Amino acid sequence: MPSLANVTSGIKPTKAEWRRRARDRLANLAVPKGSLGQLLDLAEQLVAIKQTLEPRVGRRVVVIMAGDHGVVREGVSSFPQEVTTQMVRNFVAGGAAINVLAAVVGARVIVVDMGVAAPLDDLAQKRKIISCKIAPGTWNMTEGPAMTRKQAVRSVESGIAVVGQLVQEGLDLLATGDMGIGNTTPSSAILSVLAGLPAREVTGRGTGIDDRMLENKVRVIETAISLNRPDAGDPLDVLAKVGGLEIGGIAGLILGAAYHKIPVLVDGFISSAGAILAQALAPASTDYMIAAHLSSELGHRPTLDRLGLRPLLDLDLHLGEGTGGVLAMKLVEAAAAVVGTMLSFDAAGVSRGGRVSTP
Repeated sequence: MPSLANVTSGIKPTKAEWRRRARDRLANLAVPKGSLGQLLDLAEQLVAIKQTLEPRVGRRVVVIMAGDHGVVREGVSSFPQEVTTQMVRNFVAGGAAINVLAAVVGARVIVVDMGVAAPLDDLAQKRKIISCKIAPGTWNMTEGPAMTRKQAVRSVESGIAVVGQLVQEGLDLLATGDMGIGNTTPSSAILSVLAGLPAREVTGRGTGIDDRMLENKVRVIETAISLNRPDAGDPLDVLAKVGGLEIGGIAGLILGAAYHKIPVLVDGFISSAGAILAQALAPASTDYMIAAHLSSELGHRPTLDRLGLRPLLDLDLHLGEGTGGVLAMKLVEAAAAVVGTMLSFDAAGVSRGGRVSTP
């Protein structure tokens, strides 16, 4: 497995030449110029990532990174911590929203235990999940760092390793997913530090907490940042002090995808927190990211602004699990089909600019 340093140094921007070739191809399609809107931008991005005018996106996977958070003891979630374990088992049983939606788009669902508090050895031994467990959850970040720097590095490298394994098996398109009760709290903390925004402006209701709990959640994040003093210039320090093991794993998924030149659909707020960590570690990784949707979670729009990404969907989703990511896969498939199979004016014998073209 390549080290984090080797991966980040190995991630290169997509090539301008392939973007030019894609634009030339798209400009000659038998439709009015720009009429397919954002789909054309997506097609151009796919060509640049895949370095072919016929990009394939058929082998699709959504990876759900799972982990628990010590900060839930501060009353930041309306659900108890044991729900993380229960939902992981539900994913394996095929009964969750992500399972239903992934089946619709033909995507495999893979669950990775990054730091679930309860043991999941039975699932790992049966190869129902991938075990990369670093610790049984993070520590309470209001009392000290959420994890050690070594654990932070391991979490990112674990995500990279998962992508490496998937590439060997065959991977064309990746979506990120998450599961971890309380994980909107570290996600808001990460965004607050890296974007330099007040915690109040990026902290939402997560699992549907009331006004009193929301005020407490903001105070918890402010306390954690004040106590731990994460260095905004050092993304691994931010991850270690106020992050989550599954968020580090998501950052690793994105870096691994960029390293292997795989387009990666970034799901909602938690996945986007992993994405801004990936961007901070390797700025060129953003070229390989596709924002699946705009979550209704308060901090998601400023996170996408920070990434410079425009979401494909706006469906008022705020579930996580990778649900928005898999829903967007059909749009990615459509963009690949447009650039790869649609006829040009000349080939279709369609008039353009007052001249009738013949095949």
